[in-house]
Amino acid sequence: MKKLSLISLGILASLQFMNAQVISSKKWTDLFSYNNVLAMKEDNGKIIAATENGIFYYTISTGEITKLSKANGLHDVSISAFDYNPQTKIGIIGYANGSMDVITPQEIKYIVDIPIATGYNGSKKINHISITGDQAVISVGYGVSMFNINKKEFGDSAFFVNGGVYEASNEAAMFGNKVYSVTNTGLKSHEMNTTFPVFSTWTNEIPGSYKHIDAESALIFSSSNAAYIYNNGTGTPLPASFSNIQDIVINANNIIVTDNRIYTFGLNGVSQNAISVGEDCNTAITAGGKIYAGTILSGIKEESGTTYKPSGPYSNSSYKINLYDNNQMLVSSGSRVNRYNQPADNPKKPGFYYFNGTEWLRSSFFSTTTAPINVLDAVFNPADTNEVFFTNYTVTAQGVYKMKYNANSKDFDFVKRYDLGSPGDYSHRPVGFAHDPQNNLFVSFGFNYGSPSIGIYDRGTDDFVIKKFGITSDGAQTPVYYENMVWFPLPRTNNFIVYDYKTPTNLSDDTDYILKDTNGFAGNSKGTLSVAFSKSGDAWIGTDSGLRILPNAATAIKDPDPKVEPIIIEQGGLGEELFRDGQILQIEVDAGDYKWLSVDGGGVYYLSADGQQTIKHFTKENSPLPTNSVTDIKVDRKTGKVYFVTFNGIVAYQGDVADVNANFGNVVVYPNPVVYSNFKGKVTIKGLAEKTNIRITDAAGNVIHSAVARGGYYEWDLNNQKGTRVASGIYFVLMTNEDGSDKATAKIAVVN
Repeated sequence: MKKLSLISLGILASLQFMNAQVISSKKWTDLFSYNNVLAMKEDNGKIIAATENGIFYYTISTGEITKLSKANGLHDVSISAFDYNPQTKIGIIGYANGSMDVITPQEIKYIVDIPIATGYNGSKKINHISITGDQAVISVGYGVSMFNINKKEFGDSAFFVNGGVYEASNEAAMFGNKVYSVTNTGLKSHEMNTTFPVFSTWTNEIPGSYKHIDAESALIFSSSNAAYIYNNGTGTPLPASFSNIQDIVINANNIIVTDNRIYTFGLNGVSQNAISVGEDCNTAITAGGKIYAGTILSGIKEESGTTYKPSGPYSNSSYKINLYDNNQMLVSSGSRVNRYNQPADNPKKPGFYYFNGTEWLRSSFFSTTTAPINVLDAVFNPADTNEVFFTNYTVTAQGVYKMKYNANSKDFDFVKRYDLGSPGDYSHRPVGFAHDPQNNLFVSFGFNYGSPSIGIYDRGTDDFVIKKFGITSDGAQTPVYYENMVWFPLPRTNNFIVYDYKTPTNLSDDTDYILKDTNGFAGNSKGTLSVAFSKSGDAWIGTDSGLRILPNAATAIKDPDPKVEPIIIEQGGLGEELFRDGQILQIEVDAGDYKWLSVDGGGVYYLSADGQQTIKHFTKENSPLPTNSVTDIKVDRKTGKVYFVTFNGIVAYQGDVADVNANFGNVVVYPNPVVYSNFKGKVTIKGLAEKTNIRITDAAGNVIHSAVARGGYYEWDLNNQKGTRVASGIYFVLMTNEDGSDKATAKIAVVN
């Protein structure tokens, strides 16, 4: 008899802030990068650092690090500006899309959009935020807007426009009774009065091109190569030679200028110190007599060289993830334009990221190589897990690369590049890997002079044997191994290839099968994009224009004329094709045979095993997903955790289905107790058998609800068999597996 584990309903609190928004829950976690620190503030021994996708808090005395992101409180990603007021404990985050989060000790309030001038079509990105008391100056591409923090609403906006041409406020700050803004034409100022919104009444105090500004006991500002203390319409230069100023900050004790070095000055402008932390920085502050740098690649860095940041990958740029035992994972950072062609080179060359179960690592190879890098897939060599193969999908350095893990240096050393027979032009661009139970490794690649191809790794010769398919189609997608065959979609034509390789590296006995639009794909589809297999052996094929199913795929593919079929669901009494015209980027099957599908621009759907019911639909708007285009989905079947990969970072969702088999696992009920005033949803029972017969009784033994659950979990809406909510009380859940050989029980407390 299985025992019941209870999980009580928790109330989410994000760090010291109560979370007032609804898109996050304890089920979500982020795998964001916190390396690139954009702005910092210090409050009583705690440094608050803003990064691309979240903020984190470093307590100097204890070393404690906590983080806040869209997974546990924020409303968006792509942070572009940040400020924090230590006196009021209020922070404001600005995003690249023009929205803001106002973080108070009581809540996180989402400000959907900034005010926009009529006719303004430029960027809505928040360039800079400066808080003074209960007011904040917001710098945008059109000028400045005032924001009342107490009322959570915008006040006056000054649109910097001459002759229909808008001028951006690079940064702005309040000093005295005036607002000062630095633009590409000068330092401008205006009193906070009734003519504030009229740009013609603003004073251009000091002509020039200026980038940064800050104010406390004095006003400071800078161009890219000079910094000044403002003094009644003039600027007194700070005594140093600068080359590329990234930020200037003033606090109660000193002025800090971040250039290729970090310079500190007294409030009177006298030079105090200049240090280098050995890498590029966005900003810096002083706290407790020490300099703390906000770096681009290492989080917060103390002048001694010690770094502080939450655990996370090198960069948020992500395309594909592969999961391994012991919580290991490999993340690929590459991308393709419209799934076909190489994008512009990423100057950061992120490569792939490796999580060893404890920390994130990245090969130094990617920082030193001069070759273009665009990694679409990275996998462990199935025959030697100390080796990693990755695909470099570029024009001039394309090929499969092999790396060797060096445990001493925690680095990956370059071993070899396999060009897949490329003569050095644009051809032979590899995409993704698959392997079989015998550790044979396969790689798909396109642009093999008009034909998709597959490479089979020959361990004896340490090279790839190339199989070219007799079909005209330049592109290829990541393959999937199933039933002694390799299955892979073709994104440029309405075809799908199945490769029956029989004897690896011996091309004489292989067979390939090609599905075409005549086999049932939609006539308007431009290509096939993804494939996954159900427990019953059906192939779920995602296309450019909807979803197709090949029942009993391993057998059906060998028929003379196999047919793929759409899933038809009933909508308003009429049959309709599921995901008709949607671009199905990725499909993943969990341990309960439920399906996760990502639709380009439409987020992620969680479907019943047969696809007839949508159980969940996650979007950027209702969940922590960074975008509505998810490029990869992976399920850890042992834990039920689902990983969603996007170009803006990775988030994970703790699913309810894990390690499902014919018997019960660890049966869990949540929330429990169910208090109506706190929770009005369904009660989840997980850890069930693959097929579970459920009876729910009241304390007197009367059956008030019965059901059959499939896939390892069940949700009860707390209604009885008449469809009305049950009364307050204790309810008993009696469960047996399909053949009655295993049983489990649980109790649910209901408080209405």
